[in-house]
Amino acid sequence: MDKLAFMRAYCRIVERGSFAKAAEDLQVSPGLLSRDLKQFEDALGCMLLARTTRSMSLTTQGRVYYEEARRILADVERSEDAVRMAAGQVRGRLTINAPHSFGVTVLAPLLPAFIDKHPEVELTLSFDDRVVDMIEGGYDLSIRIRSALPDSGLVARHIASLGQALFAAPAYLAQHGTPHTPADLAAHRAVGYLHADDTTAWALQSPQETVTAPHHARLQVGSSLVLRDLLIAGHGIGALPAFLSDPAERDGRLVRVLADHPLPSRHVYAVTASRRGTDAKTLAFIDHLQTTLAGDHGDS
Repeated sequence: MDKLAFMRAYCRIVERGSFAKAAEDLQVSPGLLSRDLKQFEDALGCMLLARTTRSMSLTTQGRVYYEEARRILADVERSEDAVRMAAGQVRGRLTINAPHSFGVTVLAPLLPAFIDKHPEVELTLSFDDRVVDMIEGGYDLSIRIRSALPDSGLVARHIASLGQALFAAPAYLAQHGTPHTPADLAAHRAVGYLHADDTTAWALQSPQETVTAPHHARLQVGSSLVLRDLLIAGHGIGALPAFLSDPAERDGRLVRVLADHPLPSRHVYAVTASRRGTDAKTLAFIDHLQTTLAGDHGDS
């Protein structure tokens, strides 16, 4: 068994939450993935994924292996990128697209250090919460934040993971009560995000299972910055990633709802049109982004 190939397949299974979806992305059969996982579990002498006919969840050992596999794959990619960078000069125009909220709050503060380090690079940045066509838009690099990326002709490098949870303002909870179970959410106002994987329900995680909590959002917005501000203003309950929620939670403007039921983590990917064609300036920026974000915006 090719261990690197298995690591990539295993990470895709975990991130997609489904053998069928992972198999579709990897263009193999679900049965093949299941067989390879069983053989690997037998070799390890422990289960990585607890599977039933209805659900799949990580065991403690499975979570450890997932984190280590993701780290090893990132190290392999960095080694390959370092060789490519050594063959080229870091100069020229670099055109980047990123989600608006992430670009403003996370990406923008990282730019001065990159510009100072690479004075011959010229930057063009476009912020858009929609998924753009890289080829048509002429982008060298697109930053995408997703639970998982569908298989395509593009090349994605995992940069970081972002914790995600439900939040509300203290004033809202004081007036409408605090939900204690996922079922309690049905009695509350929801503020929705137009670009969510599911705009009609939240997938809440617990150590035992994933619980689907349907919601009807009277307010739906296409900007998570606006969503955050609506929550702070007391308009309901909504989902936020850690890089937006952390400051407001620290100063008491937002309170975590159902803290023992977080949402699945979202992942930051650096997407390029082709690994072979990726040039030195793009690789330099990806490396700068990954190095700077390491440990700063992880799950919480």
